[in-house]
Amino acid sequence: MSFADSYLGRLRALIGDRLVLMPGARIVIERDDGRILLQQRTDFGLWGLPGGSAEEGEGLETAVLRETAEETGLIVRDVEPFGFGCDPQYETFVFPNGDQVQFFALMFYTRSFEGEAAVTDDESGAVGWFAVDALPEMLPNMARSIEAYQRFKKTGKFQMI
Repeated sequence: MSFADSYLGRLRALIGDRLVLMPGARIVIERDDGRILLQQRTDFGLWGLPGGSAEEGEGLETAVLRETAEETGLIVRDVEPFGFGCDPQYETFVFPNGDQVQFFALMFYTRSFEGEAAVTDDESGAVGWFAVDALPEMLPNMARSIEAYQRFKKTGKFQMI
C-alpha cells in the first residue's frame, strides 16, 4: 500500500503536517544466535525495528504482521507483546517533510519467522541482522525498545517506556 492510500496518508491530505497521535506496533525478531533484525529507514537514514501504524479496522497484532511482511519480506508467527512505547520525549517526531507524529507503539517479539529478510518497500534502505552489543546508529525510540526487550528477557516484566 502506498503512503497516500494509507489511513495516515489520507489524514495528512486533510490536516497537513499538524501533530497526529498515532497507534502502531514494532517488533523485535530474534534469530537463534541472538541477532535481531533491523531496517535502515529511508526517511531518517537511521536504523530501527520493523513496524508501523495501524490501518482502519486493524488490530496492532495484525498491523505488526502486515508491516513486517511489507518492510522485510519475512512472515512472522507467534508474536508476543513485551512492552509499550509512549513517552512523548522519545515517541514524537518531525519527519523531514515536516509531518509531526506522536506514536503509541505496542512492542512485540518473536523467534518464529520464515523467509529471507530483504528490502521490499521504499521505507527501507537496507535490512540486516545485528548482535545486541554491536548495533548501528538507531532512532532513539528504537534503541530504547531493544533495551526494554533485554530487560523483559531478564525479568519477564512488561515494559512501559
